[in-house]
Amino acid sequence: MAEGEAPAEPRAGRRRRLDTTARRVKARQQPWGRWHNALKPVELLSTDQIEAIHQATLTILEEVGVAILLPEARQILKAAGCAVDEASQRVRFDRHLVEAMVAKAPATVGLHARNPAHDLVLGGDEVCVATCVGPPNVVDLDRGRRNGNWADYCDLLRLAQALNVVHLNAGYAPEPIDTEIATRHLDCTLAQLSLTDKVPWTFTFAPRRMHDVFEMVRIARGVTAEELMARPGFYSLINTNSPLQIDQPMLHGIIEMAKLGQPLCITPFALAGAAMPVTLAGTLAVMNAEILAGTTLAQVVRPGAPIVYGAVGVNVDLRSGAPVYGSPEFVKLQFAGGQLARRYGLPLRASPMNTSPTVDEQAAYETAIPLWGILQSGVNLMLHGVGWVEGGLAVSYEKCILDAEMLQVMRAATQPLAVDAESLALDAIRDIGPGGHFFAHQHTLERYESAFYLPLLSDWRSHAQWKDDGAKDALARANRLWKDLLAEYQEPALDPAIREELEAFVARRKAEGGAPLLY
Repeated sequence: MAEGEAPAEPRAGRRRRLDTTARRVKARQQPWGRWHNALKPVELLSTDQIEAIHQATLTILEEVGVAILLPEARQILKAAGCAVDEASQRVRFDRHLVEAMVAKAPATVGLHARNPAHDLVLGGDEVCVATCVGPPNVVDLDRGRRNGNWADYCDLLRLAQALNVVHLNAGYAPEPIDTEIATRHLDCTLAQLSLTDKVPWTFTFAPRRMHDVFEMVRIARGVTAEELMARPGFYSLINTNSPLQIDQPMLHGIIEMAKLGQPLCITPFALAGAAMPVTLAGTLAVMNAEILAGTTLAQVVRPGAPIVYGAVGVNVDLRSGAPVYGSPEFVKLQFAGGQLARRYGLPLRASPMNTSPTVDEQAAYETAIPLWGILQSGVNLMLHGVGWVEGGLAVSYEKCILDAEMLQVMRAATQPLAVDAESLALDAIRDIGPGGHFFAHQHTLERYESAFYLPLLSDWRSHAQWKDDGAKDALARANRLWKDLLAEYQEPALDPAIREELEAFVARRKAEGGAPLLY
C-alpha cells in the first residue's frame, strides 16, 4: 500500500478480527489413547551386518556358553539338548535349537488391564509408555531427595494414573523401603490394582511372588487362571548378569513368567567397555546372546511364551567407569537393537534414560536425544518413560511432568499427516490469495481449538507476560502441575466385592508370612 492510500476493504472471510493478545492457555493433556508410531524404523546396519551379529551370537552361545546359575534351569536346558557343565554351571546352546526356539515367541502380545479401556498391545507399531523401574530414592523441589517410601510410591502411582501419556505401571517407583520385604509385593500390587486401572507390574525374584501377583490380577480382572494365561494382565523384566551369566532370581523369572503366560522383557546389563566389549558390534553380539539364551529357556518351558527384546546397551565413561545414558553410542545401540528385535520377530523394549544428577538442562537433552532414537528404532515397550533421573537412582516428580510434555510432543509428531480435500485448503487459499493472512478465515476458525498441539508444560507467552506472571521456569511450572494433578486425582472405580476379595487375599498371605526373596 502506497503512503497516503486508504486501506483496502478486507476480503470476505477476513472481516472478523481475532483477538491477537496472547492469552494464558490452561495446561492440558492429550486424551489417553494407544500410541501408534507412523515413523519407519531406522536401519543403521545393513542386512549383512545384522546377519554377521546373529552368526557371532550363535557362535558365542555354542562355543563360550552362558553361566546358568539355577540347577532347575540347567536341567530344563539339558533335557532340551544343550551341553551342560555342572562344575562351571555353564550351558552351551546348539545353534539350531536356539533358532527354532526363538521362532516360537510371538511377534505381538496383548496386555489386558482391569479397565478394558486401558488394554494394550506389545508389538507392531504400538508404543506403550511405562513408569520407572525400581529407583531407591525420590526427589522433588519442595522436599528434596529422600529414601523411597510408601507415601511417595502411592502418590507416584496416582500421578501415573492421572497422566494420560502413561500407559502402564512399572515397579516400584520409588522402592518403598518402609514396607516389609516379605510382603512388599502384596502391598505394592494391591496399590497398583486399586490406585490405578492400568496394566500392573511384578518383580520376579521368587516363584511365590509371581504366583501371588498372578492371583491378585486374576481377582481384579474377574477371570479364571486359564483366561489370565490366555489374555495376559501383567508383565515383568529380568536383567542378565553381563557378561554371559544369568543368576537365580532372574532364571526364576524366566521360568515362572513363561509358565504363567505373562510377558517378560529380557534385558542385559550391557556396559560397553566394562561388562561388554568396548566395540559396539561386540557389545551387540554379547547382548544378543544373553537375550536369545533367556528366550530359548522360556520357549523350552512353554512354547509361545511372550518375550520382549530388551535392547538397552550403554557405554561407560572410560575415565570413571560410570554408565553414560544419552550418548551417541546409547542411541546407536538402540537403533541396532531394534533391527535385531525385528530380525527375530520380537517386540522391542527401550528406554529414554539420562545420567544427570539433577533435573536440569542435561536431564532434558539426555532424555530427548535417546527418546527420538528409540522412537525411530521401533520401540514397543518404553520403560522408564517418566521420572528417571540420576542414572536411575531417583525418580523425580518434576521430571515426570517434563517427560510427559516431551512424550506428548513426540506422540503428536509421530502421527500420520492428513492429506485430503479439507486439509489441502484450496478454497481458503483461493480466497486469501497472495499477501493475505489466514488468522480470521473460516477455515482457521473452524479448527481453532484442535489445529495444533497445545502444551502441558511449555509457556509460549512473551517475555513480558511471563515476567509479569512471576517468571516461573519449567521446573517451577512442573512443580505446580504435579501438585494440581494429584489434587484433581480420582481413584478409579473398583467393585467393592473385588476389593474385599483382594484385601482378604493379601491379609491371608501376610498371615502366612508372605514370600522370601528366594526359595
